[in-house]
Amino acid sequence: SLGRTSTSSSEESDEESVAEMEAARLKEELEEKKKFIASLKSRPWRMNRKLKCLKDAQQFVEKFEGYLGKGKGQTLYILKVTMSKKWNKFNRAFKNIMTAFIPWEKRIKEVESHFGASVGSYFIFLRWLYGMNLMLFVLVFGLVVLPEVLLGAPYGTIPRKIVPNSEKDKAMDVAILLEFEGYFKYSPLFYGYYNNQRTVGFLHYRLPLAYFLVGIGTFVYSLIAVVRRYANNSEEREFAFSWILFTSWDFLIGNSEAADSKFAAIITNIKESIVDEEDKKRCENVHARRCLRVLANLITFLCLCGSGYLIYYVVKRSVVFAAMDKDKVTWMEKNELELVVSLLGVAVPPLFEGISEMEEFHPRVALKWQLWRILALFIANLYSLTFALYDEVPLKFEKENAIKNATMWAMKENYGNGTMLSNSSAVAQPALHPADVMQGPCWETGIGIEFMKLTVSNIELAYLTILFSDFLRALLVRYLNYCWCWDLEAGFPSYGEFDISGNVLTILFSQAVIWVGTFFSPGLLGVNMIRLVTSMYIQSWAVMCCNIPHSKPFRISSHFYKVLLFIMLCASIIPVLYAIMVFPPSFDCGPFSEKQKMYDIITETIEKDFSAFWVTFFSYALNPGVVVLVVILMVLVIYYLKIVSKSYQKTNADLRKKLRMRREEEKNQMNNKDSSNHIMKDLEELLPKKTVIQLSTKDKMGESLKLSPKNGTMANGADGRFRNAVTRPPGPRMVGHLPGMPRLQIVSPGSARGRGQVIRW
Repeated sequence: SLGRTSTSSSEESDEESVAEMEAARLKEELEEKKKFIASLKSRPWRMNRKLKCLKDAQQFVEKFEGYLGKGKGQTLYILKVTMSKKWNKFNRAFKNIMTAFIPWEKRIKEVESHFGASVGSYFIFLRWLYGMNLMLFVLVFGLVVLPEVLLGAPYGTIPRKIVPNSEKDKAMDVAILLEFEGYFKYSPLFYGYYNNQRTVGFLHYRLPLAYFLVGIGTFVYSLIAVVRRYANNSEEREFAFSWILFTSWDFLIGNSEAADSKFAAIITNIKESIVDEEDKKRCENVHARRCLRVLANLITFLCLCGSGYLIYYVVKRSVVFAAMDKDKVTWMEKNELELVVSLLGVAVPPLFEGISEMEEFHPRVALKWQLWRILALFIANLYSLTFALYDEVPLKFEKENAIKNATMWAMKENYGNGTMLSNSSAVAQPALHPADVMQGPCWETGIGIEFMKLTVSNIELAYLTILFSDFLRALLVRYLNYCWCWDLEAGFPSYGEFDISGNVLTILFSQAVIWVGTFFSPGLLGVNMIRLVTSMYIQSWAVMCCNIPHSKPFRISSHFYKVLLFIMLCASIIPVLYAIMVFPPSFDCGPFSEKQKMYDIITETIEKDFSAFWVTFFSYALNPGVVVLVVILMVLVIYYLKIVSKSYQKTNADLRKKLRMRREEEKNQMNNKDSSNHIMKDLEELLPKKTVIQLSTKDKMGESLKLSPKNGTMANGADGRFRNAVTRPPGPRMVGHLPGMPRLQIVSPGSARGRGQVIRW
């Protein structure tokens, strides 16, 4: 039994030692497999071999890595690996689901595959603009409109929330509602509906403060969104054709329709790249076109001045029409301002397009010039409209003062807004219905109505343009081409091309109107959301059914549209800030009534809700000297960052230039090597056939070094000499006889056997 015990213990120890040796060997092999997987990418193997080796190595690692642990370590490792696999699978599925929920992705890809990156970038920009406006709409609706509707005074309880009796008879007429008068004027769509109570509802929500902060926050959020998108711009890659050739195809495509669209997109992209490369190599004579370009810019300047004066003149006429009896004013005279602004936006861009043809720019450069000109036109129109409306504000202040001085204003002040007179209230005030109270003109609501009408007229005109300029034109060409005197497709009128510049600037101008008008009309963002959604569907349908690709393809990124949008945003901030800082608010409408300036709500909140320390701090921080100092420091910081950015750009350009020069040197070396090889091959072909000498060296122990003929070109002579001459070029001279070494002798064993000569030591 003792022998058996010793034998079993020795066997167990042997098994444990073998297991330890096996585990050590597996760990070693596991580390080697991991290193192999890490270095597999750099190995010069074929792809099939790489994939096979990678699969085998990964299977080995997955099989033995978990089993090499012991106890809890092994269990935890297996659990960790399992959870990691499950998480990666879930993350991949979630990303696929999120990609499927990207709005209009398939529609935009289809348009881009047939019309190129330029048209596709417009719809990408339109989708991004929809996302930004959606956030603005949620901000305004959730923090301003909804609290006023749910927590504020109900409709009809105060004068600003009810239609006056003098306007109630026609308040529901279609013509009145189309002009946003009647019930629309006294609704949450406009500024005048919101109450000036410091807190509303049981939550004590500070509505006037929220209105002011949200009005400023819309610009802040828009600036952050535009600048962030502008900063994320990716530089154009070099070697465009190589990238297109090797990285364009999407290997996840699963159906033939998507494959056809991707194929068309690649072809269009190659055409655009070819046009870009040809434009880089084109040498144009700038001096020959200088006169035409100066003339084009002069015509553009005259158009801008004329359109601005026309808008200003029409606004002055609208003041005269407003003073007249409404029954005597025609529909055309009432809507003259909106029609003129919309028609200028439709008629002037084609004129700029004709001007750009005089300059003979590349299509991408011509489009950029045209966009800049139309942008200047729309900014001039916006400023002319806004400041012309501001010129009417003093006239409305005179009407307000007349109402204030009236006797009935005291009763309105006592009853309408819930405030008591400063004197004794012993005298009983007569009961007065809110609809009978005299109301002021409310200049903020008037400006909001004008911007609302302008937005609606732009929408109507854009859809009418698509109907007549694209759809009916395409029907005419398609169905009358067979029975017409000339070819309608090749000649006049032909199918229309998608007007990128006109559509982009129309969107930008409409967005600028939204930014300026949202402060005076919170409901304007809802109308804008409807416009963006319908524009995406209608314009994508029209471009696929009624338009043809551009005759000369070109590429322009949506990043350039962000630059134009940023400029339009900066231009939109100035009119709103001017109205906040200069004009006092209306006395009987809006959340800032009974205040000297709109920004007084900030000072009032600081004085009533903050401690004395913070009041003192803000009083010093808002000192003009401190503000000017902070602005100067910000300008210096921006200037410093701009200089640093330019230096980085210069460094990147130098590095790219060095890489390009190095690549050119490598190409030249390869070309020189190839050319020299071709020259040597040509020289060898000119020479007669040469004898090839094969030398076989063996060990030093008396073995012979043989010269063997090839292809029968070398034979023995009777005298032991070579019969044929060697035609190869002479090589280096052999080393002479050294002292103490045997001499080299050439002997002939005989010609009967047909063997070659033998060299012996």
